Amino acid sequence: MIDQNLVRLVADAGELTPQDWCLEIGPGTGTLTEELLSRAGRVTAVEIDRDLAGLLRERLSGRENFQLIEGDALASKHELNADLRAALDAARRDGLRPKLVANLPYNIASPLVIELLIAGVDLLTFTVQKEVADRFKAQAGSDDYGPLTLMAQMLAKVEVLRNLPPQAFWPAPKIDSSLVRLRRDDRLGAGVKSFDVFMHKVFSFRRKTLRKAIDQAGYDADRIIRESGIDGSLRPEVFTPEQIVELWKIALPTRV
Repeated sequence: MIDQNLVRLVADAGELTPQDWCLEIGPGTGTLTEELLSRAGRVTAVEIDRDLAGLLRERLSGRENFQLIEGDALASKHELNADLRAALDAARRDGLRPKLVANLPYNIASPLVIELLIAGVDLLTFTVQKEVADRFKAQAGSDDYGPLTLMAQMLAKVEVLRNLPPQAFWPAPKIDSSLVRLRRDDRLGAGVKSFDVFMHKVFSFRRKTLRKAIDQAGYDADRIIRESGIDGSLRPEVFTPEQIVELWKIALPTRV
């Protein structure tokens, strides 16, 4: 991000205070990092590029509230980097509220955001490609609606704050971006992984009727449809996240 006004706008949206631990993924040359350090009690940046990591060490070596983790933020699609997880745990022990403010690498943004919500990060403010932002905010029945929508909306309150043109970044991407903010509002609790499995299975048959999708996903479709009172002749993609959660709760003891 090369426009200093936009850097401040992103930092403002992150609502940082000295009582916060701020995570930044993909800090690049550290332009946003400098702004975050002036606001948060502690900043942990995760950078996978060795050359950029070296530049950051040199640029920010004197900042006592700065920590750099060199590596991938994700150990796997559904697991955070162990050092990142340790930094999050340390922040909690020190009484700091965990937040994310970042220009997220587009290739890992979706799974990373969900894992951070599951891990308990309270507020996530980030730029991401517009098409992914549209999926976070999608309504039931729309083309963008799917598993990412369901997970995000059952774990957080989703806001798309504004769209950003390619020239706001260097190097400029070939697509538009959006500034997104997620306020953690977990309505799944300890069952989050179970829900993730259920809705991915059902949505893998999203063009079939709900009854057929539930049946082919390996659940007792007749019982689930009967107890839910939901119209099983409609497709899964027309049901709201709350309705899908209700189906999941009924399905929990009926897996076949």
